[in-house]
Amino acid sequence: MIVRPARCIALAGSAVLVLGVLAGCSKPGSSNTASTGSSTGPIKIAVVDAQSGQDSSLGQWEYDGAKLAVSQWNAKGGIDGRQIQLTVFDDKADPTTGTDIASKLASEGFVAMIGTAESGVTAAMEPTLEAAKIPNITSGQSPALTKSGDPYVFLNGPTSVTYDSTLAAYLTGTLHDTKIAMITNNGAYGAGEQSSFLAQLTADGLKPTSNQVVTTTQTDFSSALTAIKQSNPQVVFIGSEEVEAGLIVKQARSLGITVPFAGGAPQGTPVFIDTAGTANVEGTIVSSPYLSNDTSAASKAFAAAYQGAYGSAAELHGAKAYDGTEILLTALKTSGLATGLKLADAIRATQYDGLLGDFRYDKTGVGIFKTSIGIVKNGSLVAVG
Repeated sequence: MIVRPARCIALAGSAVLVLGVLAGCSKPGSSNTASTGSSTGPIKIAVVDAQSGQDSSLGQWEYDGAKLAVSQWNAKGGIDGRQIQLTVFDDKADPTTGTDIASKLASEGFVAMIGTAESGVTAAMEPTLEAAKIPNITSGQSPALTKSGDPYVFLNGPTSVTYDSTLAAYLTGTLHDTKIAMITNNGAYGAGEQSSFLAQLTADGLKPTSNQVVTTTQTDFSSALTAIKQSNPQVVFIGSEEVEAGLIVKQARSLGITVPFAGGAPQGTPVFIDTAGTANVEGTIVSSPYLSNDTSAASKAFAAAYQGAYGSAAELHGAKAYDGTEILLTALKTSGLATGLKLADAIRATQYDGLLGDFRYDKTGVGIFKTSIGIVKNGSLVAVG
């Protein structure tokens, strides 16, 4: 069951929008519904993502994707006659806020969590969620998320290793580029991109012409971009989130850098394109498991349902969250509404042919190991012909 926000719920230490209550409002820190692990009442699932700040578009896409899946299941009766209650929390793209939210989820009977889209926030929440035995299906893609041995963390897309190995193979093998510059940030996502792409270049016997690392809060990239320009690359790899990547491209063009840019999922989003400017991103090369809404009958059906529900076009993050939520709900159903480790085991055992591909989870929590190459043309990401 999904209803609009209950504005009378207040929290200390974290920001939250609660979008699934059945009646009235509870006191802060309490719940007026049965706990998830009980045999009655709603099945409580959290969506945790940035709902404010520069990453809020990612959070909204993720919430919309998860909400669409839940709405479809609830319309068919939910699971074993119980409705699914979805609650969205605003992590503000801040690890400390995310950790506070993780503690709240542990105390309020949530069966599982969808999110976050930010690898750094997911990493910060992971220890608390593991201790509480709450499975987490995240859109983060830092390889570090899969190296902790946590049996409760699952990715709803590939890791940076897959994104970047596919991209590097295309740049060096298909385009025969040997002069590649890099600019990444020092956040969890950027660090994963830095290590993964650099490893691929090294395996190919190449060194970046320039390897620049900026901060996640930086807005002036003139020094790093000047060094890149002086290295005379054939292409520039970007490993940063949407808004920062867009600013990098915009400033690079102003400095006279005319070569194409290349990167992973962020470079295929409307936020990146709008921030940088359509003309500036023309020819950007993107590695992604979901290039467009027209790649299959399933993606067309998803896009039509998404458009009908929200009046906007679907994209990768919404598709990832939809797949992740479908996997979670399927596991809940097949496990008889299990919780904790039994639910995590059921998620790992779920084989799901999704929008991003065929999910087959390994022991690290990764289920997708393939991306495709697309190119930005006229403001849209299209598959390489």
